[in-house]
Amino acid sequence: MQHVEAVLERVETGLDYELASGGVLEIEFDDGSKMVVNAHLAAREIWVAARSGGFHYRWDGQQWVDTRSGEELLSTLGKLMQAQGGVTVNF
Repeated sequence: MQHVEAVLERVETGLDYELASGGVLEIEFDDGSKMVVNAHLAAREIWVAARSGGFHYRWDGQQWVDTRSGEELLSTLGKLMQAQGGVTVNF
């Protein structure tokens, strides 16, 4: 989460974000839509809720991968942010 937050700090327009208690990162885009990235400790997963759906990521020893598609978290997060808010974020 710290890496994601650090990258978001460098984005100048198109979004606002807040790291809430419990490791919940809320991202709000200029159009009012929201995306939530949540470190779900009990399941040892990171959950992402976006306009396009919900995603669960597990650590495979090297990176966080989607439990269904096998895609890596940060590259997918960048794609989701572009699709939802039109914001280009390179992790």
